[in-house]
Amino acid sequence: MNHRSGFNALSRTTAHRRAMSRNMVTSLFRYERITTTKSKALEVRKAAEKLITRAKEDTVHNRRQVAKFIADEKILNKLFTEIGPRMKDRNGGYTRVLKMGYRQGDAADVVILELVDYKLDDGSSEKEAPKAKKAAKKEDK
Repeated sequence: MNHRSGFNALSRTTAHRRAMSRNMVTSLFRYERITTTKSKALEVRKAAEKLITRAKEDTVHNRRQVAKFIADEKILNKLFTEIGPRMKDRNGGYTRVLKMGYRQGDAADVVILELVDYKLDDGSSEKEAPKAKKAAKKEDK
């Protein structure tokens, strides 16, 4: 049987699909969170998971294998020095797909593809700082 051995061609040529996949994976590692369509996210996720698995062990061979896919030297470094070690204790499942709804123009499913340990910067530390200063002033009086 031939179950689950295929992939989604995304109505693109091989070169276009490969270039798009490389760009999206690079963006995912750069920003750790990207917004895209569901079908693209599910395809990009496959490549990203394999690259993170390689990045967990920093060897010359693994760096060269990943460098075939990621052209940006800074992102390659980030993958091996930050992202790989963060995922050291996980046995897969490094990414998460969150549904956002439908796109206005063509009603495509839009999702957020992010790394599982992504921390949302809500700016709460900036809001708490003035309150802490006011509290400190009241204590001084």
